[in-house]
Amino acid sequence: MLTPLFLNLARHDFVSDEEKAILVEAMSHRKEFAVGQDIVSVGSRPTYSSVLLAGFAARYKLLADGGRQITALHIPGDFVDLHAFLLKTMDHGIVALSPCQVAYAEHSDLKEITEKAPHLTRLLWLDTLIDGAIHREWIVAMGRRAKKSHLAHLICELFVRLEAVNLTNGMTFHFPISQAEMADALGLSVVHMNRVIQGLRREGLISWVNQSVSILDWKKLQELAEFDQTYLSMKREPR
Repeated sequence: MLTPLFLNLARHDFVSDEEKAILVEAMSHRKEFAVGQDIVSVGSRPTYSSVLLAGFAARYKLLADGGRQITALHIPGDFVDLHAFLLKTMDHGIVALSPCQVAYAEHSDLKEITEKAPHLTRLLWLDTLIDGAIHREWIVAMGRRAKKSHLAHLICELFVRLEAVNLTNGMTFHFPISQAEMADALGLSVVHMNRVIQGLRREGLISWVNQSVSILDWKKLQELAEFDQTYLSMKREPR
């Protein structure tokens, strides 16, 4: 059941059978979340950290006027709140954008892993570092990219991440996220978000029908996005 996590970690370094067994033992608990339900709530002090096994989730912050900014999109294989192990109090929320299933490990078990499995600890540390790298790319895109380039970059990123956990079909992937939710991720109005999507469609770069996104011209989409996947650390090497 932890296959997405194993696939994710294995894209960065070899994961031994012993390390997999440690994770299976630590993450024996499962929970399901409905669309719109918080996986982790702002202000909470979770005693465990969760891995997304199925579905899409988002990290978000709320403003005083009720506005929402999505600061990360999470896919199967992602640790959505590993940082809570050390930060303790959550300063943001994580919400299910589709029906989600998570597995979680108690922080006491994660502490034991850090003391007894140094290589696995480094892989989990790397997971949080990649989260930080993704945040940096999002900040650059939000502040400096044209919105069409911004969306192109996000689609390229999602495709590479989903491909790593075997959730693509050719150049197509399932994407059960509404335009309103995408608008919250790009900092746009829904109307502006629709215009940006239509722009990529008119240029023949993507097809976005219902909950299915297809990349029609990968080379041109990467060029528009100035996409360089180095920040995702997909090269498998000793850590």
